[in-house]
Amino acid sequence: MIVADGIYYALGLTAGGLLVSYLAHPWFGLPLFILAAFCLYFFRDPERLIPAGPVAVSPADGKVVALKRETATQTRISIFLNIFDVHVNRAPIAGAIAEVRYSKGKFHVASREECSTENEQNVVTVRGEGTVVIFKQIAGLIARRIVFNKQPGDLVAKGERVGLIKFGSRVDVLFGPEWEIAVQPGARVLAGSSVIARRRDVAATDLAEARELLVETRELVHAQA
Repeated sequence: MIVADGIYYALGLTAGGLLVSYLAHPWFGLPLFILAAFCLYFFRDPERLIPAGPVAVSPADGKVVALKRETATQTRISIFLNIFDVHVNRAPIAGAIAEVRYSKGKFHVASREECSTENEQNVVTVRGEGTVVIFKQIAGLIARRIVFNKQPGDLVAKGERVGLIKFGSRVDVLFGPEWEIAVQPGARVLAGSSVIARRRDVAATDLAEARELLVETRELVHAQA
C-alpha cells in the first residue's frame, strides 16, 4: 500500500519531469522522475502483524534513541525516524482518544534530546483498560507536516493507523508504572508489530486467574476420582 499523499506527489513530479523533458532535454527531467519514485517509496504503508495480549506496540518505525524516566511514575521511549523509514504512525494500545493537543515549536534535528519539549509536536492521549498512554508526533529538521486522522472520542485498535509525519521525524511514547519497558536504546522497531512495553498488572492478574483455574480443575478431578 501507498499513502495517497505519496501518489499525489509522485504524479505532480512526474508531470513536471515530462514537461521539462519536452521543453528542454529528456535528461533534464530525470531528477524529477527520481524524486517521484522516492515519494512512492517514502510513503509506502506495509501491512503489519499486530501482537496480541497486554502489550503496547511501537507507534513508529525507527531507532530507539532514548529511554528516560520523565517523572517518578512516567517513562519515555523516544524513536527517531530517518527519511528511509516508514512514516505511517499507529496506535500503541487499544482504547479511546482522550485528548489531541498540537503545539507549535522549533525544528531541531529530531534525534536531539531537546526535541521532546521544544519542537513542534502533536500530543495524543489514549485511554485504554486501566491505563493511559501518551505519544507525541514530533516534527524534525526536515519534517514540517504532521498528520493525525483521529478526533477525541474516537476508538482505536492496537496497531491501527492513526497518522503520518512527512520526512525525518521523531515519536515519543510515555508509559506509567503499570508498564514494563521491553526495548533498549539502539533497538530498531516497526510500527504496529514491535512490542515496546508489557502490562505488569494485567499479566499478574492473568497469572493469578490461571492458577485459580488450575486449582479448581485439580479439585474437580480429585472429587471425581
